[in-house]
Amino acid sequence: MKLNDKLKMLDSYPFHMPGHKRNSKWNIIGAEIDITEIDGFDNLHNPETILYELQAETADLFGYKKSIISVNGSTCCILAAICAVCSRGDKIIIARNCHKSVYNACFLNELDVVYIEPEFEERLATYTKIQQDTIDEALKKNPDAKALVITSPTYEGFISEINCDIPLIIDSAHGAHFGFAEWLPKRPNGDIIIQSLHKTLPCLTQTAVMHINNEKYYDRIKMYMDIFESSSPSYILLNSVDLCIDFLKNSKRKFKAYKKLLDDFISKADKLENIEIYKNDDRTRFIISARGYTGRELAAHFRRYKIEPEAAMLNYVILISTIGDTAEGFEMLYNALKEIKMRNDSKFNSNKIPIPKKGKKASEIIETQIINFEDCIGQICGEYIFAYPPGIPIIVPGEIISEAVFKSIKLSIKNGINIISDSNLLPHSILTKAE
Repeated sequence: MKLNDKLKMLDSYPFHMPGHKRNSKWNIIGAEIDITEIDGFDNLHNPETILYELQAETADLFGYKKSIISVNGSTCCILAAICAVCSRGDKIIIARNCHKSVYNACFLNELDVVYIEPEFEERLATYTKIQQDTIDEALKKNPDAKALVITSPTYEGFISEINCDIPLIIDSAHGAHFGFAEWLPKRPNGDIIIQSLHKTLPCLTQTAVMHINNEKYYDRIKMYMDIFESSSPSYILLNSVDLCIDFLKNSKRKFKAYKKLLDDFISKADKLENIEIYKNDDRTRFIISARGYTGRELAAHFRRYKIEPEAAMLNYVILISTIGDTAEGFEMLYNALKEIKMRNDSKFNSNKIPIPKKGKKASEIIETQIINFEDCIGQICGEYIFAYPPGIPIIVPGEIISEAVFKSIKLSIKNGINIISDSNLLPHSILTKAE
C-alpha cells in the first residue's frame, strides 16, 4: 500500500507526537496527516517497507542505481555527499558558482578548496557553463583532489556536461524535471546527483532527492544523511514525494500538454520587441531583460500585474515555469510582458569580479571583529556574503576583500539585489578576521 493511501486511513488516537494531536481545532493545514514514525509507517532513517519502496521507485524512475529522499532540501544532500567522499583536510575542486551549502561542507571538513570558473556571460553578468578542458586543466594541476563539485543546471538554466576520474558531485537542484520528456534536457551523469523535487516538480518545499550512481559511496552517504537530516522527517513532505513520484510515472501526456503551453507562449513572446528572452539550455526557465531596465525595475513591473518572479538580478529577472503552470498563467505573463514600455536609455551592469585571494582557510577564522563596510578593503573577510536567491557566495570567510569585491557588493545593494551576510550587518558593517 502507498504512503498516501495509508495516511488517508489513519484512525487511531494519537498518544504520541506531534502535540497538535491531529486536532482540527488548531486550524493547522496538513495536521490531519502529520504523524511520527508510528507502527506501519516505516522510518526514513531505516526504511524497510513503504519508504524503502518509495526510494526504490524513485531510483528506477529517474534512472539511477540508488536514491535517498531528503526532507531537508538539497542542502542536506550536498553536506552529506561531500562529507562522504572527502576526509578532513582533503583537497576538493568546486565551481565558483556553487551554492553556499557546498562551501559549508568544505568548511565543516576543513577542505583545501580549489576553484574553477565557469564561462561568464557579460550581458547577463553571470556564470554559465563549464567546459571539459577547464576540468581537465584543474585535474592536471591538482592530481591529489578527492572530488569535484559543479552546479548543473545553473540558476539561470545553463548545463555543463563533463566527466572526470574522481567522484563527481552534481548539484542539479534546479533540474529535477530533466528527462521526463524528449524535449527536456537529459538527466545529468555523475557519481552523485542532487535534485530539489520541490523546485521544478509538483512537490512541497524542502523535498529533495540524492541519486547515487556509484554504489561504493552509498553506505557513507547514508551515514551522513542520518547525521544531517532531521530525526523526525515530516510525513507531510514524504507524502508529497509519494504523490509526485506517482504523478511522474504517468506524466507523458501532461508534459506534452505543458510543451504546447510553452511553445504557444514563447512563439508570442519572441515577437515582442520591447523585451529579450535569453536562450539557455532549459527552455522552461525564462531569463528576461528589457532595454533600460534593471532587474529590480522589471520585477516591480511584474508585481503590478500580480506576477511574482523567481528572482531579480542586476540586468534581468528569472521566471520559472513548470508542469504546474496553466494557460491562464502564461496569458497573464504575456500580457505583463507586452506592457513593458520601451526605453532609449541603456542600463547595463557588468559585475564580473576576480575570484578573491585566499588569506586563510574558512575554518581558520575563529575570532571576528565588526568594522565599517567602507573600511573593509584589504581585510580578511569573516563571514559569507551572498545574493539570495540563489545563495552563491560573493566572498567567503578567509578571503581578502578586494576593491572589486567591495564595489560588486555596493553595486548589488544599490540595484536592489538581496545581499545577505551571516551577521546581517550589511550595508553598514561587516565581519572581518580579528587582528
